[in-house]
Amino acid sequence: MTRIIENLSEVASSYDAVFCDLWGCLHNGITAYAEAVAALADYKAQGGTVLLLTNSPRPRASVARQLERFGVPEDVWDVIATSGDSARAAMFQGVVGRKIWFIGEDHDQRFFEKMDLVADPVGIEQVDLNEAEGIVCTGPFDPKADPSVMRPQFLLAKTRGLKLLCANPDIVVDRGEDREWCAGALARLYTEMGGESLYFGKPHPPIYDLARRRLAEIEAPAPDDRILAIGDGLHTDVLGGLGENLDTLFITGGLLREETGTDHQPDPSKLARVLTEAQLEPTYAMGMLR
Repeated sequence: MTRIIENLSEVASSYDAVFCDLWGCLHNGITAYAEAVAALADYKAQGGTVLLLTNSPRPRASVARQLERFGVPEDVWDVIATSGDSARAAMFQGVVGRKIWFIGEDHDQRFFEKMDLVADPVGIEQVDLNEAEGIVCTGPFDPKADPSVMRPQFLLAKTRGLKLLCANPDIVVDRGEDREWCAGALARLYTEMGGESLYFGKPHPPIYDLARRRLAEIEAPAPDDRILAIGDGLHTDVLGGLGENLDTLFITGGLLREETGTDHQPDPSKLARVLTEAQLEPTYAMGMLR
């Protein structure tokens, strides 16, 4: 049964490392959550390792710069693993071909920068859909537009048998008070239309493999029973953590704030209903990371 806790410090001593989600846990897409920053700082001060595990389609260096702008101090985390880096590695290994039709915003062009993780990368060329061998999606062209606007292009892509590499499995994200669509919504639509979508972020195994490699890089490996996965996404953070046999901490005040009746803490009966419907049982739950 999921245990509702008040603070991370209540259980922190049981874990050598945390895999902490960003959006909805550490920041809201605009500014950092002060209590979450303090909780991670305290955890690190007690000797824990903080790995930031995010479904951002960006390279980790770009995420680090974004965190600095949001007011997250660099000294509260140790290393970052992103869905973007996991997906980039697959792209440079040729999983969707060399000629790529790109779906995303201009600022996500960093996705195509070479990375040290792949020794002999495939040369990638961005082309129109008619010439493409595969699709890379970091997010919608317009995050506020309904994903259904892509149906005509997806019909053509599906007919041509193109695979879609999804750099961010999230369906939606809240930027402050505004909800935006993510790459996962487009990948879901493409799959529903009969196309094939490839995922590399939470809850899928590749990003957890990358996370463990990142821990090894900084000489801080941890056994699975000493890692705590933290996040506000039931079907990303919690499902992914459970799939990797990790203990999980569900932050109820993020995407499912209303459904769980979260003010300071979740309403126990509403939380139980949400978890029963999802058929998931995180180890712990709390309103916001603190």
